[in-house]
Amino acid sequence: MKRAGWGVLLLLLAGLTLRSQESAAPVANPVSSTVKSQLARFSKTMVAAAESMPADKYGFKPTPEMNSFAHLVMHIAQSNFLLCSKISGTAAPDSKLADSDGKDKLVAGVKASFEFCSTALANVDDSKLGDPMVLFGNRPASRAAALIALSDGWNDHYGAEAIYLRLNGILPPTAQPAPPKP
Repeated sequence: MKRAGWGVLLLLLAGLTLRSQESAAPVANPVSSTVKSQLARFSKTMVAAAESMPADKYGFKPTPEMNSFAHLVMHIAQSNFLLCSKISGTAAPDSKLADSDGKDKLVAGVKASFEFCSTALANVDDSKLGDPMVLFGNRPASRAAALIALSDGWNDHYGAEAIYLRLNGILPPTAQPAPPKP
């Protein structure tokens, strides 16, 4: 059932991409091209969100049970390194981050993780979406599932960053007013 669900989601994603380009030529690699196009946008906004939080607020937790903002930033970097490595078959750099690290080190880690993803995903296409791999908790998955998890993660993690920022009175990057037109 899980595989069928991923297949349906993959088809919907491909269909949405193609529908938005009805008058254009078909997209050769609709799944990997979509994720790569999201990469630039999420890299910019997620790094900006990490930079927006003051260093003294990196230990902030909305509730005692939740992770700190520092943990969230560390997790984003680790997720990027892991998933982009799995998807591309490229070894991730050895990145040692801890949620006790300071803002500068964590922001540098997130930047490095997105740079790694840009390089690692550059040659990825849709030809091997069905290839098996092992993801979280030694669960079998496909390359398509890893691409979807990467994209889903960016959405989820940026949403969490935005909430943490707003709870500290900071407007998230995507909520900032547009600069005035000249």
